[in-house]
Amino acid sequence: MRQAVLVIDFQQDLVEGTAEEAGVHAKEDVIQVINQVVQEARNQDHAVVFIRDLDVADGNGPGFAVHPSIHVPTEAVTFDKAATNSFHGTPLLSHLKEQQIGHVVILGCKTEHCIDTAVRSATVNGFDVTLVADGHTTNGSDVLSAELMIAHHNQVLHGHYNVEHFAVVRPSTEKLFEPIHDQYRT
Repeated sequence: MRQAVLVIDFQQDLVEGTAEEAGVHAKEDVIQVINQVVQEARNQDHAVVFIRDLDVADGNGPGFAVHPSIHVPTEAVTFDKAATNSFHGTPLLSHLKEQQIGHVVILGCKTEHCIDTAVRSATVNGFDVTLVADGHTTNGSDVLSAELMIAHHNQVLHGHYNVEHFAVVRPSTEKLFEPIHDQYRT
């Protein structure tokens, strides 16, 4: 089965923060995890896709770019989106289908918005999903701290399904490109 890594919205202004909004929680740890998983994908010849949100830094300049500490492979594909959903209004779905991808590994930010939506949308669109437990982050909200929001989503999204396809949440220390979804199928 062909597999892909989706790195969502890990952009300079989201990660570092701006005058209007704080940066994300545990950014150094998440940077390390993203770089590790992307390298593993490359070593195993899996597809790598980066998604950028056009709302970040008005869609241009260094603030809009993927965070400079992330090693973006030259063969990686990048899509820009205008919505929370990475599949909405982008060529992502057709690209993954053309590549015959069956399993996507998701990382990036923000947990409660674009990560949550990508996990749920991917299952609806026919993919098994692995959300990397320590590979997504947020800056929290007035209601939940970043740590609680991440823990909440890791619990809620593990086992999320749409009958045929579903999500599991696994730490980066596991063999993410050896999907365990079949263990749960009946």
